[in-house]
Amino acid sequence: MSGITRYVLRQLAVGMTFVSIALACVLWLTQSLRFIDMIVNKGLSAQDFLVLTLMLMPTFLVVIIPISLFAVTLFTYNKLTVDRELVVLRAVGLSHWMLGRPALILAVLATVLGYSLTLWIIPSSVQNFREMQWNIRNDITGMLLQEEVFNKFGEGLTIYVRSHAANGELLGILVHDKRNPDKPVTLMAERGALVFTDEGPRVLMLNGNRQQVTRGTGRLSVLYFDSYTVDMAKAAGGTDSRFRDARERSMAELFAATEAQLGANDFRRAKVELHQRFTSPLYNLGFTLIALACLLPAGFNRRGQGTQVMTAIGLMVAAQAAALGTTNLATNDLLFVPLMYAAALLPIALSAWFIHRPPRFHRRQRLSAAAA
Repeated sequence: MSGITRYVLRQLAVGMTFVSIALACVLWLTQSLRFIDMIVNKGLSAQDFLVLTLMLMPTFLVVIIPISLFAVTLFTYNKLTVDRELVVLRAVGLSHWMLGRPALILAVLATVLGYSLTLWIIPSSVQNFREMQWNIRNDITGMLLQEEVFNKFGEGLTIYVRSHAANGELLGILVHDKRNPDKPVTLMAERGALVFTDEGPRVLMLNGNRQQVTRGTGRLSVLYFDSYTVDMAKAAGGTDSRFRDARERSMAELFAATEAQLGANDFRRAKVELHQRFTSPLYNLGFTLIALACLLPAGFNRRGQGTQVMTAIGLMVAAQAAALGTTNLATNDLLFVPLMYAAALLPIALSAWFIHRPPRFHRRQRLSAAAA
């Protein structure tokens, strides 16, 4: 590797690292807000919160790295042109491909990293994230019955506690149980406690009443009791019933997925996810080549390269929009799956051709700049 290649590659690598870290931090902060509810209502510890949010980072990196690589390539080569370093390098006989080699080396490394993320790391991290999130949301024993708050457990069970006594006793209990939609029940009690049995956690209620409205007649029936227990173990169901979506399935599972096994909608999502894992890393090469194709053939211009920079940004946004659009089309109909590969490969092919054989206008412009 020549000294020039190392010089440019160092600038690109350092810039991409800092931009990627900055974008990752911004996304991490925005996504962390989703778990505030778990901290407030579920008693999520700081360690669990950190682990849970860090599991999302590999998913962010697949989107962040191509964009940061594009931005750094655009900035670095524009700076080299403005400082006339590229003019000197062209004057000694370096071709467009030799000038763009540092960016292409970094793009290839980013593509390899992207495939490592999409094929192995992301499915594992998403699965661990979903399982941990599921356990936190449905682990009754780790939840807190907060005072003067409607505490929700799973689907259909809500418990309100007025206050806690010093000995752990619950005072002023209100329970609304609609786990059976046809027979919703409301219970009130003066006091009680949260007890743990072999069958799971239960709320023991003392000196209260049970109210139920009969459907159809609208008649209210009230049952007064000295003691009553509410089973909380079934509030959210077992962890075995959790459905694993396409993003947390391994490559082998996605290849073997059938419509009879998953259903029509989830089958299409699984197949689109499979092809997306192959196409997403290619945008590292595509975005880098777009930046190089817009800047390298243009040559030096004393007025700057604002037009080329804006053109590159517009083409990158269009390529990203095409990626999202083709993914949505393929999710609705698998016949559009080839468009996902076309959207990923077309920027690479067209940009490479443009670098190798720029239009005559750019060739004349470069010759005129060299003569001046």
